[in-house]
Amino acid sequence: MNDYVENMPFMALVDDDQHSAHLLTRMLLAHGSPDIQWYGGAAKGRLMLANVLANPTANWPGLLIVDLKAHSGANLEFVASIQSLARQKGVPVVVMAQPLDREGRDALHEAGASAVFFRHAELDAYRREAAGIVSFWARSQRLDAVGM
Repeated sequence: MNDYVENMPFMALVDDDQHSAHLLTRMLLAHGSPDIQWYGGAAKGRLMLANVLANPTANWPGLLIVDLKAHSGANLEFVASIQSLARQKGVPVVVMAQPLDREGRDALHEAGASAVFFRHAELDAYRREAAGIVSFWARSQRLDAVGM
């Protein structure tokens, strides 16, 4: 068993659209993200996150990305439902959403999102958002995680 490989950093992605999850994963990896683990949609994602974070010996995600499209309030509902768990375990949560006004962004932040990024139809804008997520992940790393 190799502890180094088992404790490699990763991001978790909760996305209810498999094609979207695949595209975002490719974009994030192209910008230098660690491995991405797709947790599925809202119900499965909530369960997988709870199971991982309940295990003190498990490798927890360094960032949780939420990109739900089931309905306009899906991201907000999901973030609010996992807020205490993610915050308690120190896992930052970012949301990919359609472009929002300030009130929409503030609602996501109040629900527990650490950052909000936007889905764009234009490829270069989408790439910039993916690069921003990777940059956010890098800045939010725990300093004590190195050398463990």
